[in-house]
Amino acid sequence: MTGLKPLDLAGARILITNDDGVHAPGIRVLEEIARTLSDDVWTVAPETEQSATSHSLTVRRPLRLRQLEPRRHSVDGTPTDSVVVATAKVLADRKPDLVLSGINLGSNLAEDVTYSGTVAAAMEAALLGLPSIALSLNRRGDHDFRWQTPRAHAARVIRQICAVGFGQDTLVNVNFPDVEPDQVRGVRVVRQGRRDVQTEIVEGKDPGGRPYVWIGDYMRDEALSDDTDLAAIAEGYVSVTPLHLDLTARDLMASLSGAFD
Repeated sequence: MTGLKPLDLAGARILITNDDGVHAPGIRVLEEIARTLSDDVWTVAPETEQSATSHSLTVRRPLRLRQLEPRRHSVDGTPTDSVVVATAKVLADRKPDLVLSGINLGSNLAEDVTYSGTVAAAMEAALLGLPSIALSLNRRGDHDFRWQTPRAHAARVIRQICAVGFGQDTLVNVNFPDVEPDQVRGVRVVRQGRRDVQTEIVEGKDPGGRPYVWIGDYMRDEALSDDTDLAAIAEGYVSVTPLHLDLTARDLMASLSGAFD
């Protein structure tokens, strides 16, 4: 791809956001990592968890912006709201040079990127012309999240992505595997995968005896083609997937155009 713009992190202004909320453990880990890259790090993130809100924007009510600490703010809205408020209000004097979203509690692989508020925040940054990276940490099982793994590897991954550069209307989706830092097998640049199983639905009754259904997670990951993010994570690699904002199906576009001649 031509026209890539490398980003020099020396003196870069970095904006941190997420979808798990400003008090989530992953955003604190990402702030630590960002401070090894630059001294100019700011956080503007949702006040409460906004997982699976995708690229939603709040337009029917006012938003409350609160300063929690120096260079640390919360917004009572979505990840997309947070990026918009950060760039138009908090950092209006100087826009961020890089937006980092995460580190998400759980992976954002395959079709997850269409639901993910973590990826949507990076997507909004890309729409605003800002280099952006979404970062997530996989977990399989009930053990604690292995935050030590992104702590050990994320800074190098971010630096290398920035050294290559960002194209127009692109963002990068990074996932860390559920292994110890010394068990990470490397980094693989892969395409977005696609699962061939449906989302789990859990049925039950609330304390009042009323029935409910609860949308859960994927019961397992399938369609593990070697060149996908699903396969990379399953094999213990960090997955790096460049995404583009242009969703146009060009083959179908040509066929439809012919139908209306």
